[in-house]
Amino acid sequence: MSKSKTPVLEVRGLHATVEGEEILQGVDLSIQAGEMHVLMGPNGSGKSTLTNVLAGREGYEITAGEILLDGQNLAVLSPEERAWAGLFLGFQYPSAVEGLANTTFLREVVNGKRKREGKEPLDPLAFLRVLREEIAKIPMPEHLIRRNLNVGFSGGEKKLNEILQLALLEPRLAVLDETDSGLDLDALRNVASAIHRQRTPERSFLLITHYQRLIGALEVAPDRVHIFARGKIVRSGDAKLAEQLEQQGYDALISEAA
Repeated sequence: MSKSKTPVLEVRGLHATVEGEEILQGVDLSIQAGEMHVLMGPNGSGKSTLTNVLAGREGYEITAGEILLDGQNLAVLSPEERAWAGLFLGFQYPSAVEGLANTTFLREVVNGKRKREGKEPLDPLAFLRVLREEIAKIPMPEHLIRRNLNVGFSGGEKKLNEILQLALLEPRLAVLDETDSGLDLDALRNVASAIHRQRTPERSFLLITHYQRLIGALEVAPDRVHIFARGKIVRSGDAKLAEQLEQQGYDALISEAA
């Protein structure tokens, strides 16, 4: 993977509070173009808070530090503006929306991005051609796009549908929050394979998970693995760090880091 002088994501000394309680306590993280990083940590360590702060969710206040996406300060941008700037967030539990056709949702999202970029919107037929090309690359069952958004989808189908959104939006940074949650082994392999197909020299990934099994399912090992505890990254390494975590558990590794 190619490297750029300016990291795609640069988090420096980030502190953040939720309802007055400090959760993030000095997060430092740098991800170069084309890199895939995995963030692992026990429940309550602050992983989800970091995700929400990156996305600009209401109620999460940055009290110190900064977040830069391609050198741009995310803290001054709305959640929508962060998405247009190239940030994609995949949810642990994607919402289901009755009455909203998956195809309609995807076309509106793509055309919203095209409008932002000064491009003409895609008509339904042109969009369908693009959509089918991306579905074939993932791959995922085509019948899912004709159903309402995530309604009746299995866990694996919801996650593949998010990868489809990622493919259509072409973000600079994809943050996938516990994308392995609720997946059986076959679904996990399918989702991991779909993620691999979205890797490019320009696009970076931050995968957030509890377990080593997602890393084991990836076709290419991540560039870095980070252990998150007490609101910050306490240890970093290559994929072998996840194997060590599987053998020793969080308490041992966190104690060593302390």
